[in-house]
Formats: sequence, C-alpha cells, structure tokens
Amino acid sequence: MERRTFLQRIGSILAVLGITEAEWLSLGNRYYQALAQPSPRKLALLIGINQYPKIPALSGCLTDVELQKELLIHRFGFQGSDILTLTEEEASREFIEAAFLDHLGKQAKPGDMVVFHFSGYGSSVKLETSSDIRQNALVPANVSYKSQDEKIVNYILEETLLLLLRSLPTERVTAVLDTSYYAPTTVLGLKSRTLQELVEAKLAPEELDFLRQLKTQKLPSTPIVLAATSEPKQPAREGIFAGFSAGLFTYALTQYLWEFTPATTIQVSLSHVENSLSKLGSKQQPANLENLSPNLSPQRREALNSPPSLVEKGGLGLPESIVGAEGAVTAIEEDGKTVQLWLAGLPPQVLLYYGVNSRFTLATTEELILRSRTGLTAKAQISQTEGTNSLQVGQLVQEAVRILPRNINLTIALDTGLERIERVDATSAFAAFPHISTVVVGEKPADYVFGKLQEIPSRYGLFSLGGELIPNTTGEVGEAVKLAAQRLAPKLSTLLAAKLWRLTENQGSSRLALKASLEIISNISPRVVMQRETVRAFKTETPIKKSVQTRLITSLPTPIVPIGSRMQYRVENQSDRPVYLIVLGLNNNHTAIAFYSWETPQEPNTEDIKPLLKEVVIAPGETLTLPQTNAASEWVVSGPAFFCEQQLIFSTTPFSTTLAALNTAKYSPTEQRLIAPLLNSLDIAQALLQDLHLKTEMNGTAADSYILDMNNWASFSFSFQVV
Repeated sequence: MERRTFLQRIGSILAVLGITEAEWLSLGNRYYQALAQPSPRKLALLIGINQYPKIPALSGCLTDVELQKELLIHRFGFQGSDILTLTEEEASREFIEAAFLDHLGKQAKPGDMVVFHFSGYGSSVKLETSSDIRQNALVPANVSYKSQDEKIVNYILEETLLLLLRSLPTERVTAVLDTSYYAPTTVLGLKSRTLQELVEAKLAPEELDFLRQLKTQKLPSTPIVLAATSEPKQPAREGIFAGFSAGLFTYALTQYLWEFTPATTIQVSLSHVENSLSKLGSKQQPANLENLSPNLSPQRREALNSPPSLVEKGGLGLPESIVGAEGAVTAIEEDGKTVQLWLAGLPPQVLLYYGVNSRFTLATTEELILRSRTGLTAKAQISQTEGTNSLQVGQLVQEAVRILPRNINLTIALDTGLERIERVDATSAFAAFPHISTVVVGEKPADYVFGKLQEIPSRYGLFSLGGELIPNTTGEVGEAVKLAAQRLAPKLSTLLAAKLWRLTENQGSSRLALKASLEIISNISPRVVMQRETVRAFKTETPIKKSVQTRLITSLPTPIVPIGSRMQYRVENQSDRPVYLIVLGLNNNHTAIAFYSWETPQEPNTEDIKPLLKEVVIAPGETLTLPQTNAASEWVVSGPAFFCEQQLIFSTTPFSTTLAALNTAKYSPTEQRLIAPLLNSLDIAQALLQDLHLKTEMNGTAADSYILDMNNWASFSFSFQVV
C-alpha cells in the first residue's frame, strides 16, 4: 500500500499506546502539509479483505481493489499517490477509520473528488441501546475485539461509514460497498460475502464512542453510496472467472465504466450492471443506498430520480469527450514493441474465451496483437514497426477483432452438498453429452450448478450460479442421477446456445452506430423500458448530449414488464450501411425463442408450400419497429413471472447460414408466429457465429476459431422481469 511507513506508525500508536482517533488527528497535520494542492484533487481509499481469522476466506476482494485502482488511474485520472489501499490484516477497524480521517478527511477540500470502496464480509449486530434493531456493519480484518471474549465484535457500523462520508467537505463523494449483511440459510453456487450474525455479540465500545463523536459533527456532504444489493436479504456474491476471482458487483461495475464512459446517469449504470450480473448467474440488484432510505425527503428523492451524471456533481469526474475502452497499456517492455495490458473492460462472459491474435487499436491508430493472457493482464505486440515511439503507459486500447474458439463447452458445477457417489455418477452421466463438462463448485469457472432442492425428500435440479432454480429442470423424488442428466439434455443444449450468442455482445466496442429500445405499447404512446446504443461509433467529436441522458433515465434497474403487455423493439440504424438483424432469447420458461420474419406467400391456396423466412434488413437512417404494430403481428408477454433475456444481433452482411438453419426446422403454416420457440437453438447459435465470422484469413489464427470484426457487427443484450 502507499504511505506504508506512515500507516505503520499509526498502527503502532493505535495498537500499542491505545491513543484515540481525536488525539491522533493532532499528530497528522505535519505529515500532510506538503501534500496540499491549490487545485482540486482526486482521492481514494480502497479496502479489500480475503483472509479473516477463524472465518472461511473470501477469494475476490483483493482483485476488487485492483479493479477499482486501475479504473481510477486509467479512466478517471487519479494519481497513484492519491489512492490508498488497505488489504488483508492492514484493514483493521482502527486502520480503516484512521485512514479515512487522515487520507480523506484531512486532505479533501471543497470541489475535490473522493472515492471509498469496501470489499469483504458484511454482517449485522444488535446495539445495547436498541436490542430489537439490527444494524448493518462492515467486518474488518480484526473481527474479534478480544480473543478471550468472542462475543465482542470489532465491526464498523454502516451508520458510522455514512457519517464519515457525509463529514467530508466536498459534495463529490462516491462509495462502493461490495458486501451484504444477511447470510442466506443455504449456500448454493457462488460464494456469499455475508457473515452469519452472532446472536449475543456486542459491538466494541470504541466503535460506539466513535459513532457518538461523529453524530456531533457538521455533515455538509450528501454522498452517493452504491451497494451491491438493494434487498436486505439478498447476498452479495463473488465469482470465479478466467484465472481470477472477483466480486460480481465490482467487476460488472468497473467493466461497464471502462467500456461505456462517457456520460451516463447512475440509474443507467446500475441497469447495465444488473444486466451483466444476470448473465453471470446472479440476481443481485445494485442500488444507491440513499434512494432506499425511508427518511429521504421528497425533494431529494425527486433529485435522485433525475440524477446528475457520473461526470458531474457526486460522480467520478470524467470529461464527457472520453470514449470507451476495453483496457489500457500498463507497461512497455525493453524491445519497445511488446506491451502489457489491463483488460478489465472486456465483457466477463467473453474474457474466458478471448483468444490469441485478437486485435486492439490505440488512439494513435496503431494495432496491437494479443499474444498471451493471464486473468485480466495480457501481453500484446504492435503490428508494425513504424510509430512505436508513440507508445505510452496509460494509453487506452479499444477492441478491434475478437477471436473466439469454435469448441466451447457448457460447464456444470457439481454442488458440494451432493454425496461423493452422486458426484461420481453425475460426472459420468454429463460426460456422455457433447460440449458439456463438469467441475466442483467453487473451484473453476462454471455456467450452472447441478444440485438438490432444499426440501425433504429432495430432488435434483439445475441452478444458476446465484442459487436460483432454473425453471423446468427438477425431476421426481428418488430419480437417479443418470436419469436426471438425461432429462436435462435438451435444456443443456438450449443453455449452451444462449452462452454462445451472449459471446457476441459488443455494445461498448462495436463501430456500427445503432440504437435499440424495448417499448411497451400503450394507447397513448410507446413507453421505453430499456434502451441500448453503441458507444464507440459516436467517437469523441460527438459526445452524448444531455437530452440523451434525460431519455436514458427511463432505463431503471430491473425493468418490470407486466404479464399481458404488448411489446415491441424500436431499432435505429444511424450508420451509413444497411444492417441485418436477428433476435434470439430465453423466455420466462427459460426456453429458447426467436423473432421470425416470414415470407409473404405470392399465390393464394399455398397451404402445401413450406413457409420460409426472410432477412430483416434496416437501411441507413431507417427506424424499424419489431414486430410491426398491427393486430396480426402482436408480441404479448405471457406468464409465468420470471426473467426474460433477449439478444439483438446486427450484421453488415446477411445471416444466410442462420436463415438456412432456421428453415431446416419443420414449421407448419399455422405456426407462422413472429415470436415462437427456437426448435434447434444450438445449431442456430453456431450458424450465427459462422455468419459473423470474418472469411478472410488472419496470420497465426487457428483454423478452429471465429474471427469477429468490430466494424461488421453489433450485439445488444436486454433482460427484464415479467410480473
């Protein structure tokens, strides 16, 4: 961590001499007078704890700190010396509160920017003053106040943190809390960042004294506090990715800010983040804590519903002209041609399969060729010798060509709650299917979890990584593992198909200028539920306007669509080329569906003629509604209440292979609906990738790879909840 010597002194004073924070403040002035600057500064305090004494370790909190630090430096202009990190045993309650008072409280001035981040366990504790009310709390590295008395806990109350944030003399304060407070009764799938409440535990008296001191202070600031969950009993989870673990919320949030900066409102950010969380297998619903407060004034609530953008008051202070990126150059090797990259801007579902020879471009137009990757770090070589002198650490890199392997499996994690013989039988049964592999939950990246329902007698089922049962995957009581696997075979094929079409997502990196809105059709005018648009296509010379920001406020987290709603997509082609469109998805039964564009019969009495599909093409400057708004082509949302996910994929070339695969299915004239089941979903997904595949060869690229050029396609993901 930075300023290690100073904080070691602080630690010795607090731990050995027992000096209070108030006394310590008087000692701190001399250390920071030299750091005062006349211009506004950007300060950050980042906390991450994986290892706790006598508590199961977490895995992704240190990665979260790294994710935030690289984001703040490369995307938001923070100086490394202004970012203080406390990790593992450094992150004691005393250190955290002392560092907050010193690094943030003593240095921040009006107009400065402050970021606080915490990744670790959360819990709840009862206060002696209100024994019936549980208080949310962050769990520091030194959990127990006294080793001989396990009933006293050294937690930091969430109320204490909020008061600390409010005490800062600047309005530009943002906190990110990747933790949760109520432990689930059962743990299935991803690890939870919640520590079970100790019923008889008492809070350390020093924490209560510190809280009382804070309550007497002037509180000028109204911080933005982004929490990993919006529901009290919803756990914050961390996932295993391509060579690293991370908090789902932190990874999704930082990845979004890499790709989709510039201007966007907090609500829109959280909507995109939640969409990413859903694809990662979690139904976490991130929130602005202030917006959840029951004591919020009507004026403040109205302001939050029309919030400033992240580039304005309370945000991270990024100029609106900065464009999206997938990473940055972090080091240049001695040969001057090889660079090290940080690739936190790639969609997490894509990163695992991101192949050698993928291409990136720099703002100076040079092209980098990916040579190797470990986790979020990679090595790349400049493709030409000219211009290498312009390489600089900190340069942003933008995705140009995506290389993906053709042989991609669906990975099923076997829950540790299964008996050993059950796991052996399940491994054997799933191995009989093509493109299906198994791992033990928590050891390697996975897509879904095979386990038992928490009921007696129990049954086998398939779950999301967040522990949510996938519809229509449970069997009968007493079912053998082999039969359960055979029963799941069609569902696994569908889920693999969905995994493949999700790998096309490139909203932040596509060079095509496209926009799509999901709308509910009413008698007055269509109401926008969600909106997606490419970012890269607008470049720096066309910053996102305030009017666009205002329109995007409608895109709130967890879009809700009532059963019976009439829906449509409105698609705008703002590019200079015609584009072709395919729409695929998983409905609320978690079965595959597609939008079909049928050929209109030229002759009457054509009942014996096999129906055929035609391309959906959108001319430059044209706006298309899908389906067309007339009685014969309505899209009406039916039950049950569950999540829906749809992918809109655009291409500058026809989807010939995809349409050919669609036309192989046996449709009768009576089945010519615009939204209908996708009968051969895996074949369609593979054909789709083949249509997007760049047909010209690239040197060194394996023959069994898909080559996808950002100039030629765009792919938007829409997720919403049916109620």
